[in-house]
Amino acid sequence: MAKKKALLVGINQYKSVPGLRGCVNDVTNLRLLLKEFRGFTNEEIRVLADERATKRAIEERLDWLARDAAPGDYLLFHFSGHGSAVRDRGPLDELADGLDEILCPHDMDWNGTYITDDELTERLRAPAGVRIEAILDCCHSGSDSEVENEVSAVPAAANQQPRFLVPPIDIASRHDGSGLGFRSRILRTREGAARAVIWAGCGAKQTSADAVFDGVPWGAFSQAMCGLMRSKRGDVSRQKMLELVRSSLSAAGYSQRPELEASDEIAQGAMFSGVAP
Repeated sequence: MAKKKALLVGINQYKSVPGLRGCVNDVTNLRLLLKEFRGFTNEEIRVLADERATKRAIEERLDWLARDAAPGDYLLFHFSGHGSAVRDRGPLDELADGLDEILCPHDMDWNGTYITDDELTERLRAPAGVRIEAILDCCHSGSDSEVENEVSAVPAAANQQPRFLVPPIDIASRHDGSGLGFRSRILRTREGAARAVIWAGCGAKQTSADAVFDGVPWGAFSQAMCGLMRSKRGDVSRQKMLELVRSSLSAAGYSQRPELEASDEIAQGAMFSGVAP
């Protein structure tokens, strides 16, 4: 019998870097939707928030998510928090290729206490026929200077902040001026691996907003997605959701443009499930 599992990570409070406000609300919102519209039980959902969302804890839960996965299973990973990028020095890519995207845990530091795209892909490796869906409400960028310019351009009156950590000068200097573009996608699909569905809250050279709606902090992308899912009573395809979320954020004045990476067939399938169209 096919199984379903979900790992939801939301981090407002960081140990040594600036915090956020809406990430834990994102996790709570999505958890309720999975139970209401997709029949998830408490046992099928693991949640990590704030000081419990350390690098080690996230890695352990990722291992739980992929453990004993079999064809027909559905695995969901959601991350709301800071993202960033560092010079690629991993074993899976050549140094000259560019940048590694990273997810920032509660105990984030620039000496390696983060989770790279390569690490995430390895921990979620599963047999063909397993549907893996990743929803990433955080920021990644092709160049630090572009991100710094966009971050500084966000007006205080907008009551929002970017979910991006600008690397310190010693880290940024490793690839400054090298002309390196945005290289990789988290959980990029490989031949023979599970077909992955990847949602990004913004484009490669944009920032995802941590914002306030009616006095309550949320991630702009997660809030739009969950709100639309609820208004549709769960009956919406991934492709339609992408169109609706982009339209909703644009109408609300957000410049971020969410992205969906999936085959045409999977894009027509139901949100938050392994069900084919």
